[in-house]
Amino acid sequence: MKISKEDVVKVAELARLEFREEEVEKFTEQLGSILEYIEKLNELDTDSVEPTSHVLDSSTPLREDKRVKTLSTDQVLQNAPESEDDFFVVPQVIED
Repeated sequence: MKISKEDVVKVAELARLEFREEEVEKFTEQLGSILEYIEKLNELDTDSVEPTSHVLDSSTPLREDKRVKTLSTDQVLQNAPESEDDFFVVPQVIED
């Protein structure tokens, strides 16, 4: 898979990021290298490899499952720039 400068610019626009021309070229090159490496990894035959959840022998520490006091809806929305009916109001991202 090849990525173009136009792809990088489009993704940056969707993420509302602005890059200088030299940054677009740098990211295009870096993302291209990552995609090439992923393609190389996909060429490997991993049929005989058993799946693992972690490469290191470690366990996930779990906290005790108990009820704790949380913030009320009013407290949560207290710092919201805008809210409506117990929900955050966010600007529209995708235009019709």
